[in-house]
Amino acid sequence: MDLDPRPLHARATDQVAALTARVKPEALGDPTPCDGFDVRGLLAHLVGGVRAAAELGRTGADVTLEAAEDVADDGWLRAYGEARARFDEVWADDAKLDAPVSVPWGELPGRAYLSSGCVLEAVGHAWDLSAALGHPLPLDQELAEYALEWARRVLPAERRGAPVPFGPVRQAPEGADAYARLAAWLGREV
Repeated sequence: MDLDPRPLHARATDQVAALTARVKPEALGDPTPCDGFDVRGLLAHLVGGVRAAAELGRTGADVTLEAAEDVADDGWLRAYGEARARFDEVWADDAKLDAPVSVPWGELPGRAYLSSGCVLEAVGHAWDLSAALGHPLPLDQELAEYALEWARRVLPAERRGAPVPFGPVRQAPEGADAYARLAAWLGREV
């Protein structure tokens, strides 16, 4: 897949931002389908992930994803927007798409990292956040199909468990949409 994943990442993060805008402070402690994360923890992970991806784009070397613990209950949308702006600035240079980056799972071109790491992360967690909020918005099925294709390539069923942080692949219901199939592939109960 040699396409430019930055527009897909923008769509995926637009979707996360739209969901984040719907989070009420009283819902921050609510559970999500992603093991170990309540809504606050998931938002902290998402903000931290975009910050880390921007730093990786700047340096080309892996950085530790640190959850954003510096965000006030009413500041998640702003923090996510600031992280996205920094990401967009850092990754604006087309040369970065083919430049190698070093991540825990190896060295790969920037475009593959953006697809297998950033787009997949935003799309997968959009479903988690949407589920926690009662699915208030329609989700972009084309993004889910793209992310599912990458998930099947980089997260094969037989490689689950430590150190791959995903549970076993689950069965999606008959006729499930692309998001439900992606969530099931990522080990979520659908």
